[in-house]
Amino acid sequence: MPTDVSIAAAGRFHSAAIHALRHVRREDRATGVPPAQLSALSVLVFGGSRTLGELASAEQVRPPTMTRIVQALEAEGLVRRESDPRDGRVQRLSATAKGRRVMQQARKRRVTNLATLLERLSPAEITRVQESAKLVEQALAQEP
Repeated sequence: MPTDVSIAAAGRFHSAAIHALRHVRREDRATGVPPAQLSALSVLVFGGSRTLGELASAEQVRPPTMTRIVQALEAEGLVRRESDPRDGRVQRLSATAKGRRVMQQARKRRVTNLATLLERLSPAEITRVQESAKLVEQALAQEP
């Protein structure tokens, strides 16, 4: 059972994460790629190729929804399907060079946007934010 201190910290983190995400999503409009498509593309760019089912699971949507998302990404030349080298019956999805470029540019805009916000803090506070982010990453890495 989480302690009151953990619950309070989680509440603050949750609120900050939501506000930060909303803030940087404004930068995503410049890509011209809708949010659900950009999120799926991110999984493929930073996580590697996946089957449609794996991608749907990662994005927490149903396969028919992911099918529509992937079709739109394919139409824009951001994603391609390839036969799995171990089992030719299985189709794997991967980002194209254009898809990787779009995603990396989007990430750069997001990170720059957040860095601009952090510039309002002192160097010591920025270090604390960096250390806190590392701790959250470590906790998430321990998730089953």
